[in-house]
Amino acid sequence: MKRHLLLFLMLLLAVSRSVAQSTMTDQQVITFILEEKDKGTSQQEIVTKLLQRGVDITQIQRIKRKYERQIRQSGLGQVADQAMDNAESRMRQNNGQTRRIAADMGSQRISGMGNLQKADPTSQDFMLMQSELNDIGPIDSLALLRQFLDDQQTLKNKIFGHDIFNNEALSFEPNMNVPTPRDYRLGPGDAVVIEIFGASQETISSTISPDGTVTVEGCGPVQLSGLTVDQANAHLRQQLGAYYSSSQIKLSVGQTRTIIVNVMGEVEMPGTYTLSAFSTVFNALYMAGGVKDIGTLRDIKVYRNNRQISTIDVYDYILNGQASGNVKLTDNDVIIVGPYDCLVNIGGRVKRPMYYEMKQGESLSRLLKYSGGFTGDAYRSSIRVMRRAGALHSVHTVNEFDFNSFGMADGDSVLVDSVLARYANMAEIKGAVFRPGMFEVGATVSSVRTLIEAAGGLTEEAFTPHAVLHRMKSDRTLEVLAVDVNAIMSGSQADVPLQNEDVIYIPTRLEALSQQTITIHGEVQYPGIYRYADNETLEDFVLQAGGLTEAASTMKVDVGRRIIDPSATTTKDTIAYTYSFALKDGFVIEGEPAFVLQPYDEVYVRRSPGYSEQQNIQVDGEVMFGGTYTLSTKKDRLSDAIRKAGGLKKTAYPEGARLIRLRTAEERARQDALMQAARRSAGSGKDSIDISKLDLGSTYSVGIELNKALANPGGDADIMLRQGDRIIVPEYVGTVKVNGEVMYPNTVSYVKGKDHSYYVNMAGGYGDRAKKRQTYIIYMNGNVAKADRKHKPMPGCEIVVPTKQQRERMSTAEIMTIGTASASIATMIATLVNLLK
Repeated sequence: MKRHLLLFLMLLLAVSRSVAQSTMTDQQVITFILEEKDKGTSQQEIVTKLLQRGVDITQIQRIKRKYERQIRQSGLGQVADQAMDNAESRMRQNNGQTRRIAADMGSQRISGMGNLQKADPTSQDFMLMQSELNDIGPIDSLALLRQFLDDQQTLKNKIFGHDIFNNEALSFEPNMNVPTPRDYRLGPGDAVVIEIFGASQETISSTISPDGTVTVEGCGPVQLSGLTVDQANAHLRQQLGAYYSSSQIKLSVGQTRTIIVNVMGEVEMPGTYTLSAFSTVFNALYMAGGVKDIGTLRDIKVYRNNRQISTIDVYDYILNGQASGNVKLTDNDVIIVGPYDCLVNIGGRVKRPMYYEMKQGESLSRLLKYSGGFTGDAYRSSIRVMRRAGALHSVHTVNEFDFNSFGMADGDSVLVDSVLARYANMAEIKGAVFRPGMFEVGATVSSVRTLIEAAGGLTEEAFTPHAVLHRMKSDRTLEVLAVDVNAIMSGSQADVPLQNEDVIYIPTRLEALSQQTITIHGEVQYPGIYRYADNETLEDFVLQAGGLTEAASTMKVDVGRRIIDPSATTTKDTIAYTYSFALKDGFVIEGEPAFVLQPYDEVYVRRSPGYSEQQNIQVDGEVMFGGTYTLSTKKDRLSDAIRKAGGLKKTAYPEGARLIRLRTAEERARQDALMQAARRSAGSGKDSIDISKLDLGSTYSVGIELNKALANPGGDADIMLRQGDRIIVPEYVGTVKVNGEVMYPNTVSYVKGKDHSYYVNMAGGYGDRAKKRQTYIIYMNGNVAKADRKHKPMPGCEIVVPTKQQRERMSTAEIMTIGTASASIATMIATLVNLLK
């Protein structure tokens, strides 16, 4: 729609220069409408302002037509028509008024410029302008909804046939290029062509003059008005025969004349219309805009020379294709459209529910024919008719045998009901049968047995000892009957007769057993929950679960069984039974052989205590053969790892070696608990742990002393290793790094025996906000120590000087405020001391 609106505006810009208005151009009109709509001006106010500026309905309709024509790309057709007009042709054209010209003239005739200036909101043009403005301007969703509801209401109140003469695609324009009817009477304005051929060759084109003659050179005027084409040919041969004795003469009709027709009564635009001589009554009604809501389509009268010559029933044309009353019009014919005689509404289950115009004496059967007949779900035995007669409404129930005799009256409302959502001869079967569904209760299906046979019989999983039959009682409430299908099918119990709307349900065994299961846990390929099957042994279940894994213990397989005792009256201390088994190659060798599982058993396959997966560590750096190694025992230590890696290189610095360790699941759990505690303490407002200072990574560093571990294997420094450990042996680094709150962070050469103060001085000394007593040393091996006399810097270490927290200095105003408050307090204390004396 936005694209169409933009195209519409561009069109207006193109044509506004060529179309002049008495007050506002088309471009000014559309710009004014859009600006007012953006301001929120109501439709009525916009129309009033346009009328005050001299804009009439004709201009608004022209703007809208240009837009619609541009959208439909109808300009190409107009170009083609114009090209035909310019070419010489003997083809006839419709030289009467067009529908739009008639509409424009009708608008001017109805209201005129003087009435428009008054801006009467109740006038027809005022309301018509409001309607036309609805299609101009931005599209609003609420407006679209309102328009949709209005259209629905209009459709609901629509009278059948009233839109036939308002349809732009159905013009009823006469076909001008057909052979001239032999009974066509010539008159003033008809263009005739007189062709003379034979000894003489001549073509005379002329138009019958107002006095009814045509002038033939050399012969004078010849009277033709009032003659038919055949009579005119005979008359010409008689008049011109003496001049063209050896030639033949033939007259044909070219462009026909126009006629004046009056359309009166209940039409949209009553008045006088100039039409083609080939026009019929339908064409005149179309030019007049069709009939009004109160106009009749069943009794349209045509008068000629003060005498009625035809009566037209448009319904015969719409429904039966009969147009016997649609006569050709002549000059000064009068068409009278009176008000309808009887208007009836029909709704419900008919194919075309709407209002219909009826003639006096037409029956309900005729109304049903007009509405297209019943729909498939219509109740046809009787129809309700609501009639407004006398002082009160009345209801008539018309039996199907009285449709032809029941006459319709004006204002009747007919309602066709639908059939009830009930069945008269139905039984339904559901559940464990091959063809579940609804079946006809009758001679073939009359009992439970015959219903099951009609449904293809029972499926293999059907649970036949107990089926459920739902039966509808006389008060439309349900009752349930228990049915032993097995006994009925075997003949040991009498069959159950069926009634209308019986529904039988046959369950399956799985449903009866409430989906029984068994479960297996532990060292099998596919642990989980499985559906229970009869006679399944422990060995079968292990194989069903994919068999044992390599880590499974064949010496310890347990089965837990729940206790089921429906007849128990007291509770017991024992809540389950446990059975233990030893397996070999998947078969029981200790315990009850061929142990059969029961529903809800749970099998536990334990992990073998002698099974261990490889645990790897990594040794990197200055070792002979760095890489990944497998721990031989759970007691392997640092010295064992270095030994497996071929020992240290000469460039190795064992004092700086470090160990990086993966967090285990237990350590991650402790880490999460510490985080939760830190968050809780932070939320309480009390002393809390700074979360930013917690080590929360997936790995952490372990401080080691590799030189001591190698010197004393198995000692305290030679710590034990575990899965995922990474040992890094660096090269010797002869520097010390100084960082933090120093004047110039620096890396300084290591000097043996010097304390941390020496290295801080080499970095320019402490900064203004240095925490000197909190200085600490990070050693290459991962150890961290406070910088004091006991802990000296080592090669490759880093000295870190922390920074004091910066305090905000008080402003002069704050100092003055504190001073003033202190002086006030001192004065108050002095006063109190004097009073006490």
